Amino acid sequence: MAKASVSPHGNKDLKKGFGKKGEKKVIKASRPVRADWKEGVKKKQVGVSDMTLLTKITNEAINENLMKRWQNAEIYANATLGSYRGKNLLEMPPHVFAIAESAYHHMSSYKENQCVIISGESGAGKTEAAKRIMQYIAAVSGGGQNSSIQEIKEMVLATNPLLESFGCAKTLRNNNSSRHGKYLEIQFNAQGEPVGAVITNYLLEKNRVVGQIENERNFHVFYQLTKAAPPEYQEAYGLQGPESFLYTSRSGCLDVEGINDVTEYGETIKAMDIVGLQKHEQDEIFKMLAVVLWLGNLLFVEDDSGNAAISDPDVANFIAYLLEVDNESLSKALTNRVMETQRGGRRGSVYEVPLNVTQATSVRDALAKAVYERLFEWIVTRVNLSLQSRGGDQYVIGVLDIYGFEIFDDNSFEQLCINYVNEKLQQIFIELTLKAEQEEYVREQIQWTPIQFFNNKIVCDLIEEKRPPGIFAALNDACATAHADPGAADNSFVQRLGFLSSNAHFESRGSKFLIRHYAGEVLYNVEGMTDKNRDSLLKDLLNLAAASSNSFVSQTLFPERIDPNSKKRPPTAGDKIKLSCNALVTKLMQCHPSYIRTIKPNDNRSSSEFNEKRVLHQVQYLGLCENIRVRRAGYAYRTTFEKFVERFYLLCPSTGYAGEYIWHGDPVSGALEILKHNNIPQDEWQMGTSKVFIRHPETIFALENLRDKYWHNMATRIQRAWRSYVRYKHECARKIQRFWRQNKYNIGYLQAREYGHELLGGRKERRRFSLLSMRKFTGDYLDVRSGTGLATMIRNALTLKGGEEVVFSMRGSTLVPRAMRSSIPSPRTLVLTNQGLHVLVTTKNGKMINMTDEKILSLNVISGVSTSTLRDDWIVLHVDNSPDGDTILSCIFKTELITHMAQQTGGRLRVNVDPQIQYKKKGGKSVTMKFVKNEKVPRDDVYKSHVVNVPSGEPANSASFPPCATKPRLTSTSSRKPAARKPAASAARSAPRPKPAASAAASRPLPPIQNNARAAPPPPPPAPATPSLPQFKAIYPFQSEESGEIAFEKDDILEIAEKDENGWWLARKDGKEGWVPSNYLEEYVAPKPTPAPPPPPARRAAPPPPPAPAASTTTKPAAAPVPRSNISPPSVSAPGSTTAPIPVMPGIAAPTANGVPPWKAQLEARKAAAAGNGGSAPTPAPRPVSSSAGAPVPAARRAPPAPGPKPAVPVKPSTMAKPAIPARPGAAPTPAPRAPPRPSSASPPPSNAAASLADAIRARRQQQPQTHESDDEW
Repeated sequence: MAKASVSPHGNKDLKKGFGKKGEKKVIKASRPVRADWKEGVKKKQVGVSDMTLLTKITNEAINENLMKRWQNAEIYANATLGSYRGKNLLEMPPHVFAIAESAYHHMSSYKENQCVIISGESGAGKTEAAKRIMQYIAAVSGGGQNSSIQEIKEMVLATNPLLESFGCAKTLRNNNSSRHGKYLEIQFNAQGEPVGAVITNYLLEKNRVVGQIENERNFHVFYQLTKAAPPEYQEAYGLQGPESFLYTSRSGCLDVEGINDVTEYGETIKAMDIVGLQKHEQDEIFKMLAVVLWLGNLLFVEDDSGNAAISDPDVANFIAYLLEVDNESLSKALTNRVMETQRGGRRGSVYEVPLNVTQATSVRDALAKAVYERLFEWIVTRVNLSLQSRGGDQYVIGVLDIYGFEIFDDNSFEQLCINYVNEKLQQIFIELTLKAEQEEYVREQIQWTPIQFFNNKIVCDLIEEKRPPGIFAALNDACATAHADPGAADNSFVQRLGFLSSNAHFESRGSKFLIRHYAGEVLYNVEGMTDKNRDSLLKDLLNLAAASSNSFVSQTLFPERIDPNSKKRPPTAGDKIKLSCNALVTKLMQCHPSYIRTIKPNDNRSSSEFNEKRVLHQVQYLGLCENIRVRRAGYAYRTTFEKFVERFYLLCPSTGYAGEYIWHGDPVSGALEILKHNNIPQDEWQMGTSKVFIRHPETIFALENLRDKYWHNMATRIQRAWRSYVRYKHECARKIQRFWRQNKYNIGYLQAREYGHELLGGRKERRRFSLLSMRKFTGDYLDVRSGTGLATMIRNALTLKGGEEVVFSMRGSTLVPRAMRSSIPSPRTLVLTNQGLHVLVTTKNGKMINMTDEKILSLNVISGVSTSTLRDDWIVLHVDNSPDGDTILSCIFKTELITHMAQQTGGRLRVNVDPQIQYKKKGGKSVTMKFVKNEKVPRDDVYKSHVVNVPSGEPANSASFPPCATKPRLTSTSSRKPAARKPAASAARSAPRPKPAASAAASRPLPPIQNNARAAPPPPPPAPATPSLPQFKAIYPFQSEESGEIAFEKDDILEIAEKDENGWWLARKDGKEGWVPSNYLEEYVAPKPTPAPPPPPARRAAPPPPPAPAASTTTKPAAAPVPRSNISPPSVSAPGSTTAPIPVMPGIAAPTANGVPPWKAQLEARKAAAAGNGGSAPTPAPRPVSSSAGAPVPAARRAPPAPGPKPAVPVKPSTMAKPAIPARPGAAPTPAPRAPPRPSSASPPPSNAAASLADAIRARRQQQPQTHESDDEW
């Protein structure tokens, strides 16, 4: 069956519905579409799928195009539902699915109610098209696994077989002809999910129940029931085959080709179950069908008086049994009629008039038709109850499936009503697509050339108008004036039709009249029209139904009761159809319509016959030619400025940003801005007074496509941002993890340090070394817990209890009382455990060194700790009830000792910071220790007679120095690319070293300089002209944003400081150092440089230290002070001394037996190993030569220790033409050590041991002059 479909966009997009594959319309874009090789192998298209593209617009050209596509089998061939999902009308061939997708998309996107109007002749495929539309909408609408939504979908689809069984029948033109009109409204929520439905029924052809013409059938359900009824129904309702009942066998057609009544009965029962009809309700439905069938077998004969009598009383008794009424009452109602006379408007006498055979047969048929009609209406009402909205319905899509235009040899009242409804639908089509559209163009001041068309409003007025009276009005008057005799009423109707002779579309022909409809001329027969229009049920039959004991009959099917005092004329059938049709038109006008025009190719129900004259006639009366012209000349899409901006504001940066509406101007300017920004040609759109008009649907589809891509692009950007965030989060997590792994063992020490600062509370001056960032409260400095050597001796001397663990150990001193003299400091070893403080003394007996646990102070008896506000190292431990008094200690790491004591006591320890300390001596005598600032004291402090002289320190509120820049190193266990260096470290490394000079940062006098130091070396020679490192030239550009790598361009020259086996080389470029891939470089041979000047003379060995002075002497510096990092090594006792060397630096191990400190011995060993291996780390590249003269030149550097081996890392696989970058090693490169500052003329060679805090303190304390003689030797 051929179908012509009209697009919803502007109601003018006419498309015929046959077509396997239509010609794909290409949406114009700013760039050409990519060529597709499949275009060359596509099937050659016959005809034009979009008839607006026809070169000649005539009825003959349209007919010829349809015939070509029909003969080429391009009519709905292999159309699949899924292929139309999400596609617009231009992307797929014409199909009912395309119209359904367009309506659903329009409802979801523009929030407007939709309706699909299917029109055409009987047998053209309207019912099938409606089923396909409902099938598609149920498939593409949302709902997911929601049970209620799935239930609604199943119910909507189940209404098709149910209503087809009760409302469709086989006719001469169609095996499944709809003998009623149906308007299905599917209700949707805001998410586009179906939540309910409403079915409206129009004008059931109930006359078909009692009679059909030859070769037609009654409604399908009668044949299904009589052929497939279960035994229980057969026995209870007396059901037999369809040949046993007059209503189903009179036309002589019991079977239809292609219809299996037994199978469809099962489908009907299944549909009843789905829509929620209970078993007892199904039983009542089939009982009423049996009543109708048995009424057809109730025959009448004449009795002796010529009146009607029932020929077979058993049939009447069985019908009374089914209706549950009295037998006598049923017989009396069928054979007699109660008449009532009136006198002056009052009730008169009541007479009982017997009926003849003809009249009795009419009463019987009237009862059968009334039962079936009311049963059908109840089924529709019951289905609507099941389909009732589940809540939240906002939009609807209506599908109108109504009887088609009919022209028979004998046309009566039913055809008049059917054709009237089709005239109204055609009027809607004309109003919306032709008349209203052209009027809108004029109203909106759009440039437009009017197109002439036929307006069928004159035909509709001819049938339905009251002033002047139309056909329905004349019919009602005839029924009212001659209601007793049907023949007289028909004659009265013919006389009244004479008033319509002036209408050009009407012609009276005796007992018949002709109407020129839009689909052709139809000749109607007047006989029986008034009786069919009256459509009133006799009061006798209503009283009979009301007396039934079956509530389904008396309450459900016949609920009305007769009011004897009512004078109101009941509505006629014409009034009902006119009222329901106008209500339908009003409802359709409130929706955005889509049209499907069905065309019937032949009258023989053949799938291969194309009757050109028959199709041409349909093309003419459907007005396809005029519609195509309007479509080509008009605008396919129009909407208000506000809705246009609201829909497409995303497509312009001036109206939308990041999905937000930002336009603050008027809607007209906003719509204009969107059109211009998207480069829509000027001839594609016009701006009206309140709407924007788009000419071609391709343009609006392109805008919709851009809108969809916008959201996809935004989603991609969000995904990209999210992945970047996740990647950054993971990188931060890895950094935190790496930092934690590197510092997790130090965090506790740093926290202890901060706790110690809190204990002092900014009340005590600080030492400079205590502010260093590297200072950590490590606790056991003498390694008493697990050390060897001296630590073993200390551990053996301790008297530890069970569970007692060492927390802190350090060299220090304590005040030792002397008889008749003041106390003096004496060296001690301090060991703090979790239970007490151990004070150990070291003595020498001959050549034997003994260590004794001199004093043990339990933490429970220490009530407080006192210290001064100056930078001295003295602390007083206040001991409760001690006969020896309080304990006075001197310890370099006094703050750490106090911190550990406070931690072990749970914060119970009281910490006092006062300018003077009052403590108790032995015997309870109270003594005050005074603290005096004395800038003449070179280092630390000097105790004498309860007075401590101490130089100034850092302010009490000084904050710790920030962490210094660390130098990453390659570890032997790491195989990853080195991490980035900090810029400050690289800059400092590559910058030339200035000569040592007086530093303003020095806050105290430096130690005296030896007079026998050698003179300062001569200045270094100028930088060599040629680099000392191999040079390589870049053969490919390398761009990298990774830290620790340097980027370069092609032909750049780089110096290679280190070659690693993993493919990454350490290079220098423009003073920057980083890692580069080796396969991007080739060796570069520079021009032969001029000979370099000889290197400076080798530095002489340090002279032997002088013997320890007997007395403390302080001399002024003979040269400028050097930086603090350049600390002189500790002095050593002269060889041959009989006394054992006693260190004066607490906490540091004593020198070895040969007088060489351990740190110096280790340094000499490393130097010897480096000289033996001949390896040297590359020196940093010199700064680029500047145009300014006098730039400092770096001095020649001493060879550093040999670097450790590099890890072997696999190279990344090469997948490009350019060499692949090698895999990056994970550890940082070992930077070459900086050259030490030039030593002064009076200082020994500098030491790398100054990097260690303990070595630095040793060096500082070693140079402190002795102020007293010690009583004890270590």
